[in-house]
Amino acid sequence: MAKGLLGRKVGMTQVYREDGVVAPVTVIQLGPCHVLQVRTVDRDGYEAVQLGFGDKPRRLARRSERGHVAQLGSKRSRARSAAGVAAPKKASCEPQRFIREIRGSADGVSVGDTLNVGLFEGVKAVDVVATSKGRGYAGVMKRHNFAGQRASHGVKKVHRHSGGTGCSADPARTFKGLPMSGQYGNAKTTMRNIKVEAVDVENGLLLIRGGVPGPNGGYVVVKETNKV
Repeated sequence: MAKGLLGRKVGMTQVYREDGVVAPVTVIQLGPCHVLQVRTVDRDGYEAVQLGFGDKPRRLARRSERGHVAQLGSKRSRARSAAGVAAPKKASCEPQRFIREIRGSADGVSVGDTLNVGLFEGVKAVDVVATSKGRGYAGVMKRHNFAGQRASHGVKKVHRHSGGTGCSADPARTFKGLPMSGQYGNAKTTMRNIKVEAVDVENGLLLIRGGVPGPNGGYVVVKETNKV
């Protein structure tokens, strides 16, 4: 199958390599992940594995979330079974907090399987997808690294402004995508081709070089990179 797991960012630390060099690493708790569904080309038009991470108490889960992972009795399900319609297989696990699909071949896995960080043994580099830290509404100096206006005589209370954004008579408008102030962060971000420093199967941890998006405790998706 395509190698990918869901997890949670623990934090950053540093480790010593065999040659004595100190490497900054991010510790990610990967798995265990339950296989909730398997997408096929014949039924869904594409191949993927749907994974779930983090058990959710049943008292906090909606009925749809509980029915996604286990069989729930209902009038409709009883009528379908009486008509000879086989119910799809469920993972028979607790409701999951974080659910994502990993695109790619689903060979070797089936609904109900549990995957752990041992899947990444031998993998040299990964892609990490996470939600970056939200910084609210920010100006152009913080959001786009603008230099700001001069602090000299005659510049009046516009030191952190972006400057002129107008165009001439042609095109007589402002182009879309111009760097301006606005929402900064809190966006889906992908870090590609990050080197794997170590895989701790016993504790379910993956150590990768450098930093990854998001705060400590944030959910992440880790996939084997396809970048050469």
